[in-house]
Amino acid sequence: MKLDKATIAKLAEHLENCELRAQDTLKITDEYPEMDWDDAYAIQDEIRRRKVASGGRIAGLKAGLTSFAKMKQMGVETPVFGFVTDYGAVPDGGEVKVSELIHPKVEPEIVFVMKRALKGPGCHIGEVLSATDFVIPGIEVIDSRYRDFKFDLKSVIADNTSAARFVLGGRMRAVADLDLRTLGVVMEKNGEVVALGAGAAVLGHPATAIAMLANHLGARGQEIPAGAMIMSGGITEAVAVAAGDNITLRIQHLGSVSLKFV
Repeated sequence: MKLDKATIAKLAEHLENCELRAQDTLKITDEYPEMDWDDAYAIQDEIRRRKVASGGRIAGLKAGLTSFAKMKQMGVETPVFGFVTDYGAVPDGGEVKVSELIHPKVEPEIVFVMKRALKGPGCHIGEVLSATDFVIPGIEVIDSRYRDFKFDLKSVIADNTSAARFVLGGRMRAVADLDLRTLGVVMEKNGEVVALGAGAAVLGHPATAIAMLANHLGARGQEIPAGAMIMSGGITEAVAVAAGDNITLRIQHLGSVSLKFV
């Protein structure tokens, strides 16, 4: 680590305030170019600590940067990981206030719910599938706090991987009944198709993202707890949204889930 505890605490407070006040900021590596990956996750951890200390609850975990092409482009070997909060949860068909966000985008996700804890190192797809209770469809609303969506990877990790809102719905299905790689995904905005994909877009198999998360946490002495909800990563490119937009996600065999922006 390159940053001291006081700097990490200051940056965490700054980024959390940007989120809560819907104010943008320049990427933090402009001022602290020396910060490393451990610093980035330490800032994210401090944001998480602040939320829990103020009475918030961590509602789940998330993976981002979950395509091999994007990881190669960014010069990394694993996705990035973050968390989602209880106040970020939106009911199926519910509303998201754009006044509370900066420049929101939506991503379609296959969401895992675990029946057993998982811990790395050495976690693999087979262990993930064995430990999964069910999967359901979800839409993640991402909202980078960085001005004009201009950031580098360390800055976005520190900013809790742009987490903002999420909605879950559709049908719960056991993974034994599905081929997660070939599940077709259609996302509509105001009744028009804006994104198409399949589960294999996430690292070849979306359970790979969960295994990588378990290994990431294991290296830090942590684990994915039983009952955890995990968003496995965007299956398509993120789609920008604005007030008045209605988003519906349909995933083959898993049904649909929707939300609206007001």
